[in-house]
Amino acid sequence: MNLVLTCEHGGNKVPAKHRSLFEGEQRALDSHRGWDPGALDLARQMARRTKRPLVFCTTTRLLVDLNRTRKHPSLFSEWSRRLTDAEREELLNAHWLPHRAALLEHLERMRGETALHLSVHSFTPRWKGRVRNVDIGLLHDPSRRREREVVLAWRKAILERDPTLRVYLNRPYFGTADGLTTELRARFPARDYLGIEIEVSQRFPQGSPTRWARVRSDLTNSLVEVLDAAP
Repeated sequence: MNLVLTCEHGGNKVPAKHRSLFEGEQRALDSHRGWDPGALDLARQMARRTKRPLVFCTTTRLLVDLNRTRKHPSLFSEWSRRLTDAEREELLNAHWLPHRAALLEHLERMRGETALHLSVHSFTPRWKGRVRNVDIGLLHDPSRRREREVVLAWRKAILERDPTLRVYLNRPYFGTADGLTTELRARFPARDYLGIEIEVSQRFPQGSPTRWARVRSDLTNSLVEVLDAAP
């Protein structure tokens, strides 16, 4: 099975020309609102291990969110919504469109064969005062048979390595919600495109380095096992 990885929220950098928007807002930039801590580390490890391409961005999602469609209200944050229409269009041309173009270039090369697009993210373990009882989320569209087969096989392979991990399907988000994989499912038939997101609790990258290294290794090795077993 072909594989291409993406990481939409790999950093919280602010381009020099937009730094004035975020003066005094470093706390927001450093929080889960500004980026997905640990996601790019995991994505890079998976790309190295599988020797497959990785498309990523390290610009903060508070400028423009690469995992949102053009019409989604969260495409721009409360800070970037202050910009003019022309300035926001410039952001799309500088960050949002190139990310999609790079991914589509890889997918087009794989056309005619099954391509697995794995989008790597992390999530805050506490949301609106409530603890999320999830460690790993595997997001997919249940109506697409092969996506469901892959996430079920991957969940099984992860738990065989570490039964203590709480691995769920379509938690803490729905795999059919607005996002890059959902957008691309509408573009590519199910036989050609599998769009899966992995969501990892930020308690791992923000906790013990040893534990985080083990989780990254287990997720990566279990992914390789699923890829090797795929017809």
